Amino acid sequence: MEIPQIILETAQNLFNGLAIGSVIALAAVGLTLTCGILRLSNFAHGDFMTLGAYLTWLLNSQGLNLVLSAILGAGGTIFAMLVSEYLLWKPMRNRRATSTTLIIISIGLALFLRNGILMIWGANNQRYDVPIIPAQEIFGLRLATDRIWAIALAVVAIVILHLVLQRTKIGKAMRAVADNIDLARVSGINVEQVVLWTWIITAILTTLGGVMLGLITSTIRPNMGWFLILPMFASVILGGIGNPYGAIAGGLVIGVAQELSVPWLGTDYKLGVALLIMILILLIRPQGIFKGTL
Repeated sequence: MEIPQIILETAQNLFNGLAIGSVIALAAVGLTLTCGILRLSNFAHGDFMTLGAYLTWLLNSQGLNLVLSAILGAGGTIFAMLVSEYLLWKPMRNRRATSTTLIIISIGLALFLRNGILMIWGANNQRYDVPIIPAQEIFGLRLATDRIWAIALAVVAIVILHLVLQRTKIGKAMRAVADNIDLARVSGINVEQVVLWTWIITAILTTLGGVMLGLITSTIRPNMGWFLILPMFASVILGGIGNPYGAIAGGLVIGVAQELSVPWLGTDYKLGVALLIMILILLIRPQGIFKGTL
């Protein structure tokens, strides 16, 4: 029996939504960690995602395989985030800067990163040097290999993050700092070490998200992360600020909803759908789907 076309289209959009939702979830987890632990709404997060994708492309274009390039690209992103920590965020925390001040600084940092990428690599779109693998067709669905890898990588990253947060000493310290930083400090927890590890984990997840976005769209461009910053924030707020599991759920909800809306609204209104879902959920549950913090 032939499967109706509308069911095939819906299933195809659902698969595509899971893939892009996995990318959003990877990046949103890093964003929610900085929100929950560092109390920082980092609008430069999307541009760090772009930086990780470009560093990976730079190494990949020199002949390194994509996996090794992504690992080294994550190392470069870690370095960039730590530089911003010691030059910007740590001095601002010591001065007890307001959240508004931090947001303005993060927007400035985002502009600096984006224009730096434009100055170094130009405005032309790039793509990774990887073989083109035809999509697998199963029951009428076209399952692109890159999208399957994005979903699988998100699952692996989520499992590893869960084990880090629940089973390791640094993960427990991160949860304590997110819950009450002053109590954690007087309890003997090295808060500066927690901050360091927060940036490291954030950089790794952000780079992975950028690389997978570049593979899925077959395009690496200077503003790719900036256009994803609002869906990432929507995912963080939707899932409860500071809750990585909520950010994962929020990212998947946003990704699926965006793709399922395409047959009715077209691709131009994807961002509007993400924000509309966030508003509707917050009207019902102002704290988000899940409780905030780790």
